[in-house]
Amino acid sequence: MTTETRQDARRTGVSTLVRASAAAAVIGLAIALVALVVAGGAGFLAAMIGAVVVVAVLFSGALVVTVVADLMPAASLLVALMTYTLQMALLALVLIPLSRTEWSSRELDAPWLAAAVIGGALVWTVAQVVLATRARIPVYALPVEDPARTPRQGVSAAAEGGAR
Repeated sequence: MTTETRQDARRTGVSTLVRASAAAAVIGLAIALVALVVAGGAGFLAAMIGAVVVVAVLFSGALVVTVVADLMPAASLLVALMTYTLQMALLALVLIPLSRTEWSSRELDAPWLAAAVIGGALVWTVAQVVLATRARIPVYALPVEDPARTPRQGVSAAAEGGAR
């Protein structure tokens, strides 16, 4: 005898994204606190900026892929590849000009910015892989059968119809 599992037909990957974001934010905060102790305010600010940027970019890109995978599963690989490319371009568009400003050279500690971006991206990736592999997402949905309309086990439909 098997037990029937309850499955929510509207289940999405948004909970996975939120939990992966939380994990990346926690590691970003931890790096920022270490930077505050080691390098002072400049390290803390740099690590916080790096953590916020990486979480925002990765969350927005993964959210787009999740929405497309729910709406058009056949297009999800193409969208995932394009989104990854655009995420890397967006990170470059944010971080390169930021690193070239006079303010950042005075107020930010670049190694702590890099540590937060790399640490956040690594933790995000590991968390998303672990959470996605543990999620119970059905490959296909079986039709719901009405017990009153299905033939009895061991009796063919023709024999059952003829017995009436």
